[in-house]
Amino acid sequence: MLFSMAKPSLVKTSIKKIFNSWRNIAVALLLILLVVFGLWRSLWASDDEAVIYTTEAVTRGDIENLVTATGTLQPQDYVDVGAQVSGQLEKLHVDVGSEVKAGDLLAEIDATVYAARVDATRASLRTQQAQLLDREAQLTLANIKYQREKNLFKEDATTNESLQTAEANLKSAQAQLKALQAQIEQTESTLRVEAANLTYATIYAPIDGTVVSITSRQGQTLNTNQMAPTIMRIADLSTMTVQTQVSEADIGKLRKTMPVYFTTLGSQGRRWYSKLDRIQPTPEILNNVVLYNALFDVPNENRLLMTQMSTQVFFIESQAKDVLLVPMSAVSFISPRGDRPQAQTANRPEPTEQQKAEWKKRRAEIKESIDSRNLSADKTVHSQRPALVNIMKSDGSLEERKVLVGVTNRVQAEIIEGVAEGEQVVSGSSRPSQPKAAAGMRMGGPGMGMGRR
Repeated sequence: MLFSMAKPSLVKTSIKKIFNSWRNIAVALLLILLVVFGLWRSLWASDDEAVIYTTEAVTRGDIENLVTATGTLQPQDYVDVGAQVSGQLEKLHVDVGSEVKAGDLLAEIDATVYAARVDATRASLRTQQAQLLDREAQLTLANIKYQREKNLFKEDATTNESLQTAEANLKSAQAQLKALQAQIEQTESTLRVEAANLTYATIYAPIDGTVVSITSRQGQTLNTNQMAPTIMRIADLSTMTVQTQVSEADIGKLRKTMPVYFTTLGSQGRRWYSKLDRIQPTPEILNNVVLYNALFDVPNENRLLMTQMSTQVFFIESQAKDVLLVPMSAVSFISPRGDRPQAQTANRPEPTEQQKAEWKKRRAEIKESIDSRNLSADKTVHSQRPALVNIMKSDGSLEERKVLVGVTNRVQAEIIEGVAEGEQVVSGSSRPSQPKAAAGMRMGGPGMGMGRR
């Protein structure tokens, strides 16, 4: 009896569970549909919806396409003044920063030993010169004896042995005289060396310039037996050389005599202009980075530039002054064949054959104008490229316009023709947010973890 009474209750409970399961499934499906719809609304919104355009005015100004690098300042001409003789550095007559002229006294090395050597050599020379007089007298006497023995031998008044002895004494006197003369020459040479060493003990400025560093101290002992010690450096600061290191990725953009300018940390924006003088062919490799040295000189009449100053160098690859400028983001370049950029092809119609012909004719006219001004056609045509820009008119409509672009950098582009100053060009666009779709994505039932908290 109890079993039969429980049967309807079990059936009712099962039906209720099945109903609740289907309801949960339905709610879940509804939520999934809402999420999918929200994603579709955000990702696949219709192109007919409003687009917000960012515009900027066409301005007039200067533009530069630059290759940047860092460098250091060095004197164009400098001399490391060293010691040619060993000894104690007895006196320094200049300090760092002293202006000197060629021939000015810079330093003195203790010359006591060298002066003594000169005196000793001179005394030895005087002794040899006195001996020379004695040898000359002995030679004269030997010659007289030989002539006398020779005359006596003709008259049979002397023996042949006496004549031979006199002749041998004459030749011996001649040989001794020549040997002494050679010794005198050697002593004179030694005297010149010792006198030069004595002179080297006094050091003079080899060039006009400024003492930029002193590496030896007064009282220091200098030893030239192993290497010539450097005492100071004198530099001509009237012309400075900027040595800059350019990466291998940018070195191909540089060319000799191209304009260049640089700034220093303390110059407050001042620029020093010059032209690229030379590029050293052998690179330096620092931390697996290949760098080439590019050098150029700059006048330094006011002495504002100092040795070892850090510089920020700008090589001017191309430039234009007082031209029309637009943001680079507003420009879409056209290939030399007249094709549109790949990114623009899907949204813009292809130009007609007539439009392509008109553009080709315009480029030919520009090239002819360039040739008439004796400019390099290849170089200029390469730097002047056709492009498209969108102009925002006063009524809010857009006009696609062909332009000719000149100098460009990462920020701006020069427009040679096609726009007027003050016109508004489209530099970007964005679509409005989708609040409904976003709200739909946040909807959810209790316990689903998708509702607001």
